[in-house]
Amino acid sequence: MLRDKERLLLNFNKALDLILVAAAFLAAYFIKKYLLPGELKGLAAEPNYLLILVLAVALQYLTFRAFSLYDSLGSQRFHDLANKILKSVAVGILLLLFCLYLVHYNEVSRLLIGIFTLLLIILLTAGKAVIYFSLRYQRQRDCHARNVLIVGCGRMAVEAIKAIAKNPASGYRILGCLEVEPSGKDSLPVGAEVYRGVKVIGSLDDYASILLARPVDEIIFARLLDRIDNITEIIRFAEKLGIIIRIMPDFQIQRIMYRPETARIFMDKFVGMPTIVLSSTPAREGELVLKSAIDYLGAALGLVALSPLLLAIALAVKVTSPGPVLFTQERCGLHGRLFRMFKFRTMYEDAEKRLDELKDKNEMDGPVFKMTNDPRVSPIGRFLRRTSLDELPQLINVLRGEMSLVGPRPPIPEEVEQYKPWQRRRLSMKPGLTCLWQVNGRNGIDFEKWMRLDLQYIDNWSLWLDMKLLAQTVKEVFMFHGR
Repeated sequence: MLRDKERLLLNFNKALDLILVAAAFLAAYFIKKYLLPGELKGLAAEPNYLLILVLAVALQYLTFRAFSLYDSLGSQRFHDLANKILKSVAVGILLLLFCLYLVHYNEVSRLLIGIFTLLLIILLTAGKAVIYFSLRYQRQRDCHARNVLIVGCGRMAVEAIKAIAKNPASGYRILGCLEVEPSGKDSLPVGAEVYRGVKVIGSLDDYASILLARPVDEIIFARLLDRIDNITEIIRFAEKLGIIIRIMPDFQIQRIMYRPETARIFMDKFVGMPTIVLSSTPAREGELVLKSAIDYLGAALGLVALSPLLLAIALAVKVTSPGPVLFTQERCGLHGRLFRMFKFRTMYEDAEKRLDELKDKNEMDGPVFKMTNDPRVSPIGRFLRRTSLDELPQLINVLRGEMSLVGPRPPIPEEVEQYKPWQRRRLSMKPGLTCLWQVNGRNGIDFEKWMRLDLQYIDNWSLWLDMKLLAQTVKEVFMFHGR
């Protein structure tokens, strides 16, 4: 869960700091030996500079730990973080000088140490600034927040709200609470505050409609399960949608004898509180974080490498038909989050207005519209669709964190409204540029099989599967299987 992601981020943070310490020392060594003017240039040959480098890295790491430099970045101000960097570097340098004195390394240049200190402060501050402000930017955006719905409005619900409030860097955002007993003695009406701005947004009668209408990532049952009517159906509905279910102890899941259809049951800490979790998403959290890193890196490199092709396509679209180069459309992302998806425009400007007159020619079953010889498609658009080159601007969506390189294709909101509950589970993973549907017949398969292919991808996900699908997608592009 998020704990695994935080651990990976922490380890990355530590590794980056050690690399920066080594880089600062090596740069200082090179500057002092080769770049300084006149008599300032040069170094004595006697000290073992490799030993000094190892000692510097070890001592700085100890001081970083001592000054809590690895506390959660999102829970502190950057000003305080910068102060920690200055103090830890200063103490680390003093310890280094003391150790050099003990081993009688009297020939070490003090100017070298000064340059090393200055470079280390600059590199560490810059590195932490990039990570700090990147995390803050991501947490401010809806696609990176984890939306939580709390079932219950009593003491246990308040405990959950307090735990989240004490961990602002966790990335969780509370949508609200559901009243379990709206006619009870201590019940709260809709709109009433439960604790610190978190309000009651409905009762269990509104449970299904809220899950279908809002992007809910996790549900916390802050109420004893045996005191909730129809609890088995309530949990099963969330499981079908692929929403993570958390149950505050004491092991009430055994009391109702619930057996999940697709979800795994395990114990996990939620912002410090032990909870029982039912999750229908892939269990490989470490690999999922690596998948996310590959997405960002792949999208960035792809946009740079393909920039000449992107420019050529943009010019072709602009010259051959009037209208904007890019077509943007509202799509549903992770758990129904809305975002604007980018594509090269392949249709004439009035395409959306003409859709109603063509709906009787739809070649797909279900809520999706597909037509072989769609008259709304321009000549250059037909080529772009055949080659799937019209999808390339979605690399921007990947870079923005709204999509992945591989994942179920993002549907339009009108399609999602017609989904059956089991079909909505395809929204439990971030949408992608390609998936099993793209390499298994595309428009030649019916809607229900398409949905089952997406669920098959989610249930069997691995990095190796992503790599295979990317390779197969490249093959599909060159075989002109798009439509």
